[in-house]
Amino acid sequence: MQKQPISKGVFTWKFCLAIFCIFLVAPLTAQEEPEVSVGGALRYNYNLSSWKDGQKNRGGDFGYDIFRVNFNAKYKGVYLNAEYRLYSDAFGGGVMKQGWMGYKFNDIDEIQIGLTQVPFGIQQYNSHNWFFNLTYYMGLEDDHDMGIKYIHAGEKYEYHFAFFKNSEELRFGSDTESSTSRYSYDVIGRNKEINQFNGKFVYKFGDKAANRLGVSAQYGGLYNLDTQETGNHYGLAAHYEITQNRWNLKAQALTASHNPINAEGESREALSFGAYGAPYEVAADFNLYSLAISRNIPVNLGPVSNLEFYNDFGYMQKHKSNFTDSYMNVTGVLVTAGQVYTYIDYAAGYNHSWLGGNFVDDFAAGNPDAKWEARFNINIGYYF
Repeated sequence: MQKQPISKGVFTWKFCLAIFCIFLVAPLTAQEEPEVSVGGALRYNYNLSSWKDGQKNRGGDFGYDIFRVNFNAKYKGVYLNAEYRLYSDAFGGGVMKQGWMGYKFNDIDEIQIGLTQVPFGIQQYNSHNWFFNLTYYMGLEDDHDMGIKYIHAGEKYEYHFAFFKNSEELRFGSDTESSTSRYSYDVIGRNKEINQFNGKFVYKFGDKAANRLGVSAQYGGLYNLDTQETGNHYGLAAHYEITQNRWNLKAQALTASHNPINAEGESREALSFGAYGAPYEVAADFNLYSLAISRNIPVNLGPVSNLEFYNDFGYMQKHKSNFTDSYMNVTGVLVTAGQVYTYIDYAAGYNHSWLGGNFVDDFAAGNPDAKWEARFNINIGYYF
């Protein structure tokens, strides 16, 4: 969860050697003085959930969401982009969302190294609302991992190639499990994501390149701490986005498979994923379809300058025949008032871990007798 507008203030020895050589041979741009800018946000959240009787009796809850700080720096053509977030202890506490160093070879080619966004599917977001789409909860939207990424963003063609050594790694023991104190969802528990390759291609066409048609692929290892063997996981996606006359449409279809080599007797039908301080189970194999549409309406209502109305839908089709599929739909509006952005959402879910039901395995086995649950949510943030 935790969507936000973009803030204005806004490695083996061979791998390390390759990175060093890239910066060493790159023709540096003349820049006499370093540039540094600091920004961030403070957000509060009100929510009223259909499955929480006590909360309904008291009319919902209003409280702290996050405080975040963004750092951007540049010197001699090498730049830094970092974002650190402070959630409550119940939601993972302090986490680094992103933090990478980059270099632009020219106006359309650049390289990024560090905790950087995984190039997969529609970016930056596959959604418009505060909750994201279903893709986020499987680690396939706004995911950030540790590695190196090359981007070519031409007028008609855009492509990304990346290698990620692992996801956010906070514990460096021989057989320690990955921490759930992270921003984006990754495989945790007795398996670790390692050595992942990503490729993404986008063809841009139409007036002002309003249409973006693309395909994405990723393949990586799943190292099991018990067997000390490496399985694999992969994802394939086709995606299309169009922005026209204040309308925006995002459509995506993907398939994903996870094949860990677990200890004898341990199921391979589901894996542990984690973020925000808590783990849950996700089906090992699934298809995921999403459709998101929005409309911007400029207004002049005191400080309010724009209303963006949207509806974002997601459907998770699990390959295991006795697993129950998951759904999500969010209808809402983003209100822009100066530096204050307010998401007003009605989020409904069926077998959705964050929207009622059983948090632990809604995205895995699920519950065939589940019913739709809903959460009315208002997120207010000042971005500086």
